[in-house]
This record gives sequence, C-alpha cells and structure tokens, in this order.
Amino acid sequence: MALWFLFALMTAAAIFAVLWPLSRGDGSRGGSDIAVYRDQLDEVARDRTSGLIGESEAEAAKVEISRRLLAAADDAEKATRDTQQGAAPLWRRRVTAIAGLTLLPLGAVALYIYLGSPQLPGEPLADRSRATNESQPIEDLVAQVEQRAAQNPNDGRAWEVLAPVYMRMGRFDDSVRAWQNAIRLNGETASRQADLGEAMTAAANGVISIDAKAAFDRALSLDKEDVKTRFYLGLAADQDGKRAEAEAIWRDLLAHAPPGAPWVPVVRQALERGAPPSQNATPPAPGPSADDVAAASTMNADEQKQMIGGMVARLADRLKQDGSDVEGWLRLVRAYTVLGERDKAQSAATDAKRALAAEPDKLRRIDDLAKELGLAG
Repeated sequence: MALWFLFALMTAAAIFAVLWPLSRGDGSRGGSDIAVYRDQLDEVARDRTSGLIGESEAEAAKVEISRRLLAAADDAEKATRDTQQGAAPLWRRRVTAIAGLTLLPLGAVALYIYLGSPQLPGEPLADRSRATNESQPIEDLVAQVEQRAAQNPNDGRAWEVLAPVYMRMGRFDDSVRAWQNAIRLNGETASRQADLGEAMTAAANGVISIDAKAAFDRALSLDKEDVKTRFYLGLAADQDGKRAEAEAIWRDLLAHAPPGAPWVPVVRQALERGAPPSQNATPPAPGPSADDVAAASTMNADEQKQMIGGMVARLADRLKQDGSDVEGWLRLVRAYTVLGERDKAQSAATDAKRALAAEPDKLRRIDDLAKELGLAG
C-alpha cells in the first residue's frame, strides 16, 4: 500500500510541476523597464554636466532613450488592459489545471485496475529471448552458435544448426565441415549426406567432385526417393557427359513430382539446358563407374586429384571434337579453376570463344563465367 501511495504522490508532483506554470498569468516587465530608462536619462544629464560627453552625443542618447521609454510605457499600458480582460480566462485555466492534477492520476489508477494486475506473472524468459533473437542480426546469432560449438565440439545440434546457415551465407567450406561433424555426431541420414554433397559441390564452384558424388551415392542408398540426391546425381551424370542418363533421372523426377513442388522449375531448367543427346556430333566420353567412385573414396588427396585430372582431360578431348557444347566448356573452365590450373582455365575459355564465335548467346555465357572467375582476357 505504501508503494501505491508513493507512486501516486510522484505522479501528482510531476503533473503539478507541469501544470502550475501554465496556470499563471504572464508577468509584465513594463514598470521595471520604465524605471531603467528614466535612470538612463538622469545618467546622461549627469555626464553632460560633468563634461564626459558632448552636447550632440547627449541629445542623441536622450532621443534614443526617450523612444525606448515611450515604447515601454505603451507595453505596460497594454499589459494592464490584457490582465484586466483576462481575469476570467486565467481563473478557468487554473480550474483546468487543478482538474488535471486530480483526474489524471485517478484515471491512470482506474485504467490499471481494469486492464492490469500486480498478480500477473512475468513474461517467460524463453519468450523474451525469442523476441530478442528475432531482432538480432544473423551474424551475431551465428557467432553465438559458433562459440557454443567451440566450447563443446561434440554438440551435434550446434553443428547441424550452423551447416545450412553457412550455406546460405556463402561459407561453403565451413558448411562442409559442419555437415561432416553433424553426421559424425548425430548419425547418418539421407538428408544429411545430400546436404553434405551439395555443400561440397558449391565449394567446388558447381563441379561435383569425387567426394560429393560419394556423399550423394550414400544418400541414395539410404533413401532412393530423396529429390535433392537424385537431382545432383543427374547433374553429376551431365557433367560426366552422360546427358541421356541425366535427362532420364530428371524426367523421372518431374513425372513423380507432387503438385506445386518448389523444385520443379529447377529441374525443368536443367532439362532445357544443353542440346539433346541425339544432336551431339560424337558420343560423350564415359565417366567414372560406381566402382570407380567407391575406389576413389579410399584414395589419398593426390590420387583423387589425379583421377579428377583424368576426367577433366577426357572432357577436354571431347570438346576438341565437338566445340558446340557450351555446358561442357563451362564445366571445363570451372574444373581447371578448382584444380588451381588458371592458365589452362584461361586457355579453355579462349578455345570456347573461338568455337562458339558464331553463337552470341553461348559466347556471352563464356564471357560471364570468365569475369566471375577473374580470368584475364
């Protein structure tokens, strides 16, 4: 009860401090100004008598002071009339101030009694934390989860939260590491393996490496209907020159797509990209078999790089025979860049421009990729 009384007293004091000056009439300075100007006239007369100022200066000062004296007298007379005429409004203002001083605190108390209650529980901490997190920058949230993962590296939940966020932020290598930790700590699922393969592909600028292909194959063994896995396996076949196999995978996906599936446009775009197999001048070079991929998973880094180099070499040989395959040229330039062979990437881009010189649309795609990868020329 004492707390209520203290709050009421503080509210009344604050309102009174604001309303009281508003209820007072404006004081007039006319009388004090007149007295000051008269003193100035007397001072000028004394200075003239004592010889401190000349006759002309004294007359000029008297004229200016007299002008101000007359203006002050007019202001004082006007203020007196206004005070007499405003007596009734001043009384009403003071009544309004007193009413506000009394009614506002009473109204506030009544509103609180109607809408609020001191017995209501506080907002749960989880809700307050959620509200804070919604307005918190994504970088700060990621930093918090990263700190948690650093303090407890075996927290699989933290790694699984970080992995897709890294992917959206373009931190593909970090996403690969996070998915590997999530799989190690939380167990293997088709979805996690597919996401790992996707992150590896993004880290390699769209080239499906041996490790990425192995992750997709593992995901397919766990779930033969996983859409992401099947799409990327079709992309892997396409990159290996197996266009017919890629199209078969993608067409089967579209045939069994549920109504309104958000991934349908992506699959259709992949199907529309590139020439149909029947229009290829020469058959594509075969890519690695499932046994090759399984064997590659046991290779060391140098052996894997050598195997990838062989695949790239076969792709380059095929493009020498059929230079109209713009998708093949794009894959070849990316592959050389991933392998760190920028001179070969530049040379492949130059060869592609020469082979596609009569096709402006395809030539523009080569130029765009060269600019994206920072290749000179």
